Amino acid sequence: TMEDYHRHCDEVGFNADEAHNIVKECIDGVLGGEDYNQNNINQWTASIVEQSLTHLVKLGKAYKYIVTCAVVQRSAYGFHTASSCFWDTTSDGTCTIRWENRTMNCIVNVFAIAIVL
Repeated sequence: TMEDYHRHCDEVGFNADEAHNIVKECIDGVLGGEDYNQNNINQWTASIVEQSLTHLVKLGKAYKYIVTCAVVQRSAYGFHTASSCFWDTTSDGTCTIRWENRTMNCIVNVFAIAIVL
């Protein structure tokens, strides 16, 4: 029931460290040992966001999640990204996971918006 669900979701606040560890494991699982290959990017990014989302939802917390992922070939030009949020900082949260190997960079953003009833 909904009541049981809420009792399970009493923890307020987004645990960014927990989310960071979950996503990093997902990236390692998908990209670990791989070299950049344009033909695999769509599959890799889809796998990373889907797996991350699945594991975040399994935590059973009252959050809506948005997960974005970018994978780019490593180059001398670097790669920069930014985001901004207008929300309740006491309950909502975000974390950015940066991952790289010798051929590519990966950046995943997790946005968690508390479900308020």
